[in-house]
Amino acid sequence: MLESIRVTGTSIVLPPKPKSKIKRRHCSALPKPKQQPQLSRSFEKADDFSGKRFCILTAIKPTNLEKEKLRFFKSDYMYNPQFEYANPALRNVLAKHSNASDRFLKQSIHIMELTLQKYGSYEKFEQTTGGSLLSRPRIWSHVRKYMTKEGCLGEIVVHLTEDLLSRASMTVVNGCPTLTINVAAAREHWLEGMLRHEIGTHYFRGINNLQQPWNSWTGRRRHELKPNNPTEEGLASIHSVLFRKDPFLWRAALLYYTVYQASHMSFCELFRDIGTFVKDPSTRWDYCVRAKRGWTDTSQPGCFSKDQVYLDGILQILRYRESIDFHLLTALGKVSYEDVDRLKGLAVTENMRVPHFLQNHERYREHLEKIMEVNELTDRELQALI
Repeated sequence: MLESIRVTGTSIVLPPKPKSKIKRRHCSALPKPKQQPQLSRSFEKADDFSGKRFCILTAIKPTNLEKEKLRFFKSDYMYNPQFEYANPALRNVLAKHSNASDRFLKQSIHIMELTLQKYGSYEKFEQTTGGSLLSRPRIWSHVRKYMTKEGCLGEIVVHLTEDLLSRASMTVVNGCPTLTINVAAAREHWLEGMLRHEIGTHYFRGINNLQQPWNSWTGRRRHELKPNNPTEEGLASIHSVLFRKDPFLWRAALLYYTVYQASHMSFCELFRDIGTFVKDPSTRWDYCVRAKRGWTDTSQPGCFSKDQVYLDGILQILRYRESIDFHLLTALGKVSYEDVDRLKGLAVTENMRVPHFLQNHERYREHLEKIMEVNELTDRELQALI
């Protein structure tokens, strides 16, 4: 059976692997319907494993985004958007994600300043280190090459879209792991980092989690597991920049900073404020929308704080990088780095899936040190913070 990767009405059919492997790994061979909710939870990035994350992020995406963007730009950036929602998120859920932290604010600003010192502007940094935007055929080629390298060709349905606030997302749709890629953010030298983020981290940890005793909310409570975030997104974000020549933590830093500023500013004020770091109006709009998701009247201070989890997780992992077993951190599934030592004796470790870039431990740790160096992070600083 062939695995079809679909995009906007067209199909690209990838050659199958040997029949036995296709049968074992194809979407149709995933757990039966009664087990699918469990599969879905294994790919969730939310802390509570309640199965609500996808609904929450869908609920807080404004339905009148394009209309309000046009109005905002026509006002010369003076109008505060009034967002509408088809299914407004529960108040207690939004309340949980409305408190911004300033714990790593100094570090986020310093990381962005370092980047601008070297490249002059974010736009030059993006063009120089990210390269050109890829055409759809070239995106398919890169995705296929990466999946072949990881041995997961035929396991994941891939969609290309222009309607995504993030650069990519890994979800489960009708029981099938599904990777959605934003073609407007797919740059030549950054795409593989995105695939390491979504497939090499989220997908593999999700697959491994299925075999563990803590693959359900009941199991997590029984084993007293800590939330999988910020470890999950921190690890994925590290993998995004792992092999870059200049692995600046720009995106995680800007997301952290933008959320904090949004908690004190209106949309217009926030838009002007982040102009210090990003000149392009469309890029600034995207960051402001992410920070103000879930809010109706954006003239009021307020934020959706989830995006601070990336830098938070990165810095926690870098703080303890010398003592973390990164191979086990992936093999044990959706667990926090804090639980690895305690759980390793209870885990199922046979046939675990670990990405290729974790096979050479020495090289992996060398790249972690380079991330520390380029972003001017020191152990003394991280130990004081964490």
